[in-house]
Amino acid sequence: MKEKINGVLQLFAGAMMVPIIVLVAAGFCVGFGAPIAMLMPQGSIFQAFFNLLSSIGSMIMNNTPLWFVIGISFGLAKQEKGWAAFSGFVMFMFVNTVIGKYASFQGWDAQTTTVDHLMNTLHYTLSEAQDFNQLWTTIAGMFTMNMSIFGSIIIALVTVWLHNRLYDCKLPNAFSYFAGPRAVIILAPLVAIVLGIALYYVWPYVAMCMRQLASFITSSGLFGTFLYGVADRSLLPFGLHHLVTLPLKYSYLGGSMVVDGVLYEGVANINTALVASADAVGLLVRNFESGRILSNFGSLTGAGLAMYVCAKKENRKKAAAILIPTVLTAFLVGITEPIEFTILFASPALYYLVHVPLSGLAFVLTELTQVSIQGFAAIFMIPNLLQPDKVHAMSLLILIPLFFLLYFVIFRWAIIKFDIPTPGRRDNTFRLAGKKEIKAHKQGNKDQVLAMEIVENMGGKTNILSVENCATRLRVTLADRDRMAEDALWHELGAMGVVRNGNQFQIIFGPQVMSIATAVKQYLQQEHPADQT
Repeated sequence: MKEKINGVLQLFAGAMMVPIIVLVAAGFCVGFGAPIAMLMPQGSIFQAFFNLLSSIGSMIMNNTPLWFVIGISFGLAKQEKGWAAFSGFVMFMFVNTVIGKYASFQGWDAQTTTVDHLMNTLHYTLSEAQDFNQLWTTIAGMFTMNMSIFGSIIIALVTVWLHNRLYDCKLPNAFSYFAGPRAVIILAPLVAIVLGIALYYVWPYVAMCMRQLASFITSSGLFGTFLYGVADRSLLPFGLHHLVTLPLKYSYLGGSMVVDGVLYEGVANINTALVASADAVGLLVRNFESGRILSNFGSLTGAGLAMYVCAKKENRKKAAAILIPTVLTAFLVGITEPIEFTILFASPALYYLVHVPLSGLAFVLTELTQVSIQGFAAIFMIPNLLQPDKVHAMSLLILIPLFFLLYFVIFRWAIIKFDIPTPGRRDNTFRLAGKKEIKAHKQGNKDQVLAMEIVENMGGKTNILSVENCATRLRVTLADRDRMAEDALWHELGAMGVVRNGNQFQIIFGPQVMSIATAVKQYLQQEHPADQT
């Protein structure tokens, strides 16, 4: 049961990452569009263009729940993912329509839920009026309850539960058009009525608990920040860290702020809105993100250099070939799993007893020194240069070298003291290209050959129940876990490691996992063309 629950959580955490790409796009649109538009001549075509770019980003942020219900529905569907995503969107619109209409039957709408009306007409106290007003919002033009991304998660889970049971259902010929995934759309109005009315009565109590949790996070100060940093890195190997980070970034658990007359929830959305605002004088200090700058720019670079220095002299070039790309990936785009898993698989003690608590400390120090900046990797730094008046980052000039030196000294000492097998420390750490790689290169079809070998390592097509991926991992579920290949065979295919949890497996390939997952899925469907419908 424990393995099953953990597997479900891993699958859910991976699905949570699907909608994040559109929010990253929002950050780029606003981060570049708004600052450059302010620099352009008033009324010029260039200002109009960059204002449009910024408006796209603002539209994305203002409809965050919509992207989550579509993305999670897509990510959790076993088959017919396109239909699942469409069904999630339809169910979202239906449920929120039901909530809004049912609320109107009770006398609540956009006018009657304002703080002024509640206080002046219904004689609510200020605190009561504010709490009740926060229960409501407008999404895609619909007056509904403010459930943030949590409402999207609930709706997506209900939709996928239906979809995974009905996507292959059969009906008599007269009704065959409504069979399969279309059946979910047909049932959606009835399900939405039940779910919408249930949420209308249940959500106020959930919201009250959420407000208390948000209050705890806010009031816990630096201790809470440290716990966040520790939890984030501790859960990374299990693929569950998104369950901690995303609610703070994109829901009111991370706080709320009115920017230019619009209410934004979650530290990431608030920070992006502040970038776009001409009236904002600074970015958030407590953004649950700046600590990663110390890791990506300083800590992991220092750890990488320590591993290189500790490699045998005859192996250093080969060690550099492994370490430099992983360090650059963390520095340039903020994907740290390649270098962090290198540390983890070499020494779990070094990862959990050194890297995890120091990561928590990094978040504390950036908050303590009032670092206010957007982004945590080189690719995200350019928008900060366009609005230096909103950024406070001078302490990074001290903290980044400090963490680089700290990690280099500690890692070098630990690797030598405990003879940790980091890259280049063992003669058998590296290997030459095998026959399969040479064959793939000659055929010019490397992806297909790699996909075939990956499937073979999983025990063949018949043993694979599902294949998904997140930013760096191939996530699979197998019928027979004993047919899964040993780690050594996965290393031969370029994987940095394997996380095993019963029949659930995560193979860490790094940022190239997207193309690998596509190739594997195409290979699996070669003998099942009907599944591609």
